[in-house]
Amino acid sequence: MGDQIARGEDFEKKAEKKLTGWGLFGSKYEDAADLFDKAGNCFKLAKSWDQAGAVYVKLANCHLKLDSKHEAANAYADAAHCYKKSNTKEAISCLEQAVNMFLDIGRLSMSARYYKEIAELFEQEQNLEQAISYYEKAADLFQSEDVTTTANQCKQKVAQFSAQIEKYPRAIEIFEEVARHSVNNNLLKYGVRGHLLNAGICQLCKGDIVAINNALERYQELDPTFSGTRECKLLVDLAAAIDEEDVAKFTDAVKEYDSMTQLDAWRTTLLLRVKETLKAKELEEDDLT
Repeated sequence: MGDQIARGEDFEKKAEKKLTGWGLFGSKYEDAADLFDKAGNCFKLAKSWDQAGAVYVKLANCHLKLDSKHEAANAYADAAHCYKKSNTKEAISCLEQAVNMFLDIGRLSMSARYYKEIAELFEQEQNLEQAISYYEKAADLFQSEDVTTTANQCKQKVAQFSAQIEKYPRAIEIFEEVARHSVNNNLLKYGVRGHLLNAGICQLCKGDIVAINNALERYQELDPTFSGTRECKLLVDLAAAIDEEDVAKFTDAVKEYDSMTQLDAWRTTLLLRVKETLKAKELEEDDLT
C-alpha cells in the first residue's frame, strides 16, 4: 500500500511540474491530466481516499482548462466517490460540481443520477430537509427523461421524509399522486394499496376525522379494488378508533394488521404518533370527569 502512495505522490509531483513548466498551452494540461489520473488510481489502490479525491479535483481543473466539461464532470464524480469513503461534505461538494457541468452540457440523466446520490448522502447524515430538496430535484429530472420508476422512488423518499418532519399535506399529495400514476400501469398497480395506506396514515397524523373519511372515499374511487384490501380495513378501523377516541380499539387494529403484514419502521413511527395523541386526548377527558 505504501508503494502505491509513493507512486501516486510521484505522479502528482510530475503533473504539478508539467503545469508550472513551459509548454504548448493544450499539451501541458493534457500531459498533467494523464499524470493526475495515474496518481488517482494509485491512491485508490492504496485506499488513501482523501488524496485520491484531491487529485481527481486537480484532474477536473485540467479538463476545464482544456474546455472539456464532460471529462471535468466525470473527474468531479470520481473525486466524490473517493471522498464518500472519508469526507461526506467534500463528496457532496464534488457531486454538485459534476451535476452543474452535466446540466450545462444537457446530460440530464447523469445530473439526475448525481442529484440522487447527493440526496442519499444527506439521508445518511440525517439531514432530512436537504435530502428532500435533492430527491425532489432528482425526481424532476428522472421524470423529464421518462425514467418513471426511479422518479417515483425519489418522490416516495420526499413523501416519507416530509411526514417524518410533520409536513403531512406534502406527503399526502405525493403518495396520492404516485398512486394515481400507478393504478393503470400493469407493472406498478400492485403497489397502489401501499401508497394509499401511506397517504391514509399521514391523514391520520393530521387528526381531521372528516378529511380522513373523505380521503378513504376518494381512495376507493381511485382504485375500486382498494375497499377489499386489508390496508383499507386498517385505515377504516383506525379512523373509527380515532372518532371514538378509543386507544384499545386503535391498538387492536394495528396488532391485527401487523400479525399478517409486518409494519415497517416508518409506518410504525407515524402510527405511534397518532396513538400518543389519542392517549393524550383520553387523559384530558379523564381529568375533566
